[in-house]
Amino acid sequence: MTNNEMLDDGLDAFLNELKDVKPIQQTDRALTNQPKNTLAQQLKRQAIEDNQNLINNYLSVEKVEPVDPYDHISFRQDGVQHGVFKNLRLGKYKIDFVLNLQQYKFEQARTAIFTQITNSHNEGERTLLIKHGLGLRSQPFPALLKSYLHQWLQQMPEVIAYHTAQPNHGGNSAVYALIKKNQQEKNNNRELHRKK
Repeated sequence: MTNNEMLDDGLDAFLNELKDVKPIQQTDRALTNQPKNTLAQQLKRQAIEDNQNLINNYLSVEKVEPVDPYDHISFRQDGVQHGVFKNLRLGKYKIDFVLNLQQYKFEQARTAIFTQITNSHNEGERTLLIKHGLGLRSQPFPALLKSYLHQWLQQMPEVIAYHTAQPNHGGNSAVYALIKKNQQEKNNNRELHRKK
């Protein structure tokens, strides 16, 4: 028997031994046995996040330039296209969230604005309708909340534009706010345009 014949017999014997062996299925996921959070754990986590938002709230409560209750307020960051701003001004974008501040005290409104805009940005919501009211009887001057809202929205980097709402959405007592895209939306947009 030659060396080649011995190698062939050895290979045949080896393959015969392995004939009932099946390959291991590979997965791209690592399996973990983490239990789902209970409702109490979820509420505790939410309370911690809300408290952190209060600590991180940088919206100014200092001096504000008063705005007349019937004035239009608007703002547009550099780089926001005129057509985009025009569509916002005309109320042509789908409203993703409505925030009604009309019965809120000052600090509640400040917290609600900060929290909702941060959450909307994280969730990918692009257009908010914020109802602030005219504030004709607010103290120490009329339109106190509207004046602060005008200042706060400019302080938030997530807000790229805002404008007084159309009459059917509240007119001078409400404002549309346009939120910039989050990283996930930017990636989706890049992928969409890459495929074209």
